[in-house]
Amino acid sequence: MTQARATFRFYAELNDFVAPARRSGPFECDVPPAASAKHMIEALGVPHTEVELVLVNGETVGFEHPLRDGDRVSVYPQFEAFDVSPLLRVREHALRETRFVADAHLGGLARLLRLLGFDTLFDNAFVDDAIERLSAAEHRIVLTRDRDLLKRRAITHGCYVRAMRNGEQLREVMDRLDLAGSARPFRLCLECNTPLRRVEKADVADRLPPRVNARFERFTACDGCGRVYWEGTHWMRMQSIVDAALAESVSSRGIKGRPAPPTPRPCRPPRSR
Repeated sequence: MTQARATFRFYAELNDFVAPARRSGPFECDVPPAASAKHMIEALGVPHTEVELVLVNGETVGFEHPLRDGDRVSVYPQFEAFDVSPLLRVREHALRETRFVADAHLGGLARLLRLLGFDTLFDNAFVDDAIERLSAAEHRIVLTRDRDLLKRRAITHGCYVRAMRNGEQLREVMDRLDLAGSARPFRLCLECNTPLRRVEKADVADRLPPRVNARFERFTACDGCGRVYWEGTHWMRMQSIVDAALAESVSSRGIKGRPAPPTPRPCRPPRSR
């Protein structure tokens, strides 16, 4: 029997995951018997959580669509800048849930997201199995620099973080997921992710340094870890980070360099072999 072959093309940032010789253009490769679109996409190096739209021979398909000899497969990333609602996305729900779980290498990013008000779980002790369980049970987007983690079946929403520095990571996630309009700064504890509440000075006076007690009147407190926050020099530094992040974040309509969405034919059931 002749080996089945299909032609693939990955668009925009998905090319970061494929071999250099296969980037930015179509290429052919062998397709194992009964291989699905998801199987081949991940076999070529792209985590399924990075994919928003798959076309086979110009028709929108789901991840489980079986591939056959001669198929032409186009794979697209998230489309923040375009409306693709008429098309068949590869997952039932949008990728813009604003609850996160970050892996052990992204503690700095987790704190910055909390600063901006985004519910973000993080623990240095998190192992991949725990992250997978939290993502599935609490519908959280996984933030990671581990491509293999994003290929786990139970993880349906994820974001591979390319940047290395905390500030650049924050801008990357803000831009990719169009988060600026959803930010609610100073809502969460930076240390434990618990919502903060306004408290009277008398209620926390015993926890304040003498100079703080003498100079400040407005306070918020965390019921999770007991920390108290006030608008001192540290708060001003945090405010400057917030202002910069929101000013520099690119809105969904301002993202450049992404492919325009295709105009596919209506989806139809997979063809019989």
